Amino acid sequence: MGRVGRAAGRMVGPVAGCVVRPLAGRVVGVAIGLLGALVVGLATAPAARAESSLPRPPGVAPGDPERGRQLVADRQRGLCLLCHSAPVGDARQQGNLAPPLAGVGGRLDEAELRLRIHDSRRVNPASLMPAYGVADAAPRVAQAWRGKTIFSAQQIEDVVAWLVTLK
Repeated sequence: MGRVGRAAGRMVGPVAGCVVRPLAGRVVGVAIGLLGALVVGLATAPAARAESSLPRPPGVAPGDPERGRQLVADRQRGLCLLCHSAPVGDARQQGNLAPPLAGVGGRLDEAELRLRIHDSRRVNPASLMPAYGVADAAPRVAQAWRGKTIFSAQQIEDVVAWLVTLK
């Protein structure tokens, strides 16, 4: 194995007899780092994919798209339109903080949508979207909602059923 260091304004690389210029050395270092990240990414990809979807819970019926549309449009229960825009209701009273829901059924399948509604933090830990299917006992959750979910499993299925129709 060669030594690493400087020799007459050039960097001597870690491979015997390999001499690289300083800029080329940085490029090689970045390339090796990216290759390492790719290998690690490929090694952990199955685990990442496992968190990208959520199957329908046993005993829960397939969703009703009309009930799902009503839940999304309801400003007292779902509050979806506070952050999202959707092809329902008055567009002027819809949010633009989160991605639009139009076309979401063409981008994500049922299991991916279900996971995002159930607990979007499992896809993005920094997500601001409420976890509609998690009974959160966090101190900043109102006492009336502690230990309760925002939506039932059936309501989540209803919303998913409507969202997949938005192609």
